[in-house]
Amino acid sequence: MIDSQWDFTLISKYSKVIERKLIIFKQIERIMPIILAIESSCDETGVAIVTNRNVLANVVASQIDLHEEFGGVVPELASRRHLETINFCLEEAMSQAGVGWGEIDGVAATVAPGLVGSLLVGTTAAKTLAMVHNKPFLGVHHLEGHIYASYLGEPSLKPPFLCLLVSGGHTSIIHVIEKGKYSTLGSTRDDAVGEAFDKVARILELSYPGGPIIDKMAQQGNPLAFKLPEGKISLPNNQGYHPYDTSFSGLKTAMLRLVERLRQEGGEIPVADLCASFQYTVAQALTKRTIQACLDLQLNTIAVGGGVAANSALRKTLTEAAKQYQFQVFFPPLKYCTDNAAMIACAAEEHFLCGQVSPLSLGVKSRMRLEDIHQLYVTAN
Repeated sequence: MIDSQWDFTLISKYSKVIERKLIIFKQIERIMPIILAIESSCDETGVAIVTNRNVLANVVASQIDLHEEFGGVVPELASRRHLETINFCLEEAMSQAGVGWGEIDGVAATVAPGLVGSLLVGTTAAKTLAMVHNKPFLGVHHLEGHIYASYLGEPSLKPPFLCLLVSGGHTSIIHVIEKGKYSTLGSTRDDAVGEAFDKVARILELSYPGGPIIDKMAQQGNPLAFKLPEGKISLPNNQGYHPYDTSFSGLKTAMLRLVERLRQEGGEIPVADLCASFQYTVAQALTKRTIQACLDLQLNTIAVGGGVAANSALRKTLTEAAKQYQFQVFFPPLKYCTDNAAMIACAAEEHFLCGQVSPLSLGVKSRMRLEDIHQLYVTAN
């Protein structure tokens, strides 16, 4: 996708400047780059500055108050709010980091996947800053950012390892083979796990977003109070079940029918027990598939990313299961579980160190396979 508004004469001149900067950078490898990144793929405006997997600044402007009354993200409202907050986030990040544009080595932004309007705000801002300050531009895949969130908490983490990526829009089990090389082993066939939390919270008439409130309510409930379907995916010709794929739509429907039955029976709805049972079922389903993938691929390290990585039941269940096989499990610090620009900057820094940058003609995409991230970069000579 090409952004027609960019003058290709300017882009050509820009590319030559960036090529010279990369050549100079390679000559002084002892200096680690400082990357400024913008994240605006959905409903949070993030700006961060990172160097050598260390966060110098991380600013996030949440939109929860804007979308709460709708029970979910309204794309047009989200993009408008990004426009209103992005300049403040940029100024605050520069202030926190205590750096000037002369010290920034590259400017990154999330370009895929996500809400197109929201992505355009962050990407356009990043391209403009790159042009004005003669910096390389790097477009980053949002899911790769979530993988790199684990590096912010564990800088020594190295491939190969398995990543369980669980968020409002994505639920995937990913084999991180090497830097920039990934293989998605399994995913949800319908609702993402974070989306399921939001929908179940709505069924229970709880607040938005659903993840934090369900986790809180579950602490007072019995996780074995109600038996719920795990969401297995049948293989064709009666060959059993897919080892890594899952479904959360059926679990959501089961919760809806259970709550409707309890309401018809009268009496007080056991919200805490319902939350605990739902959360327990989700944690068990994700843990079983993740452990099985590790065993099948003979891996011993698991990194978890995405907003649902903050869920206490998932953290406990997966950690305890991993101990049985002496697997290592890394969860990002809580502030890097949800969408943030620090993880985007961390991923961009890796590509920058490999001599990869993105052309200013690079557009945004609502969908993009993680395996196709090579399409986002060119290698400088």
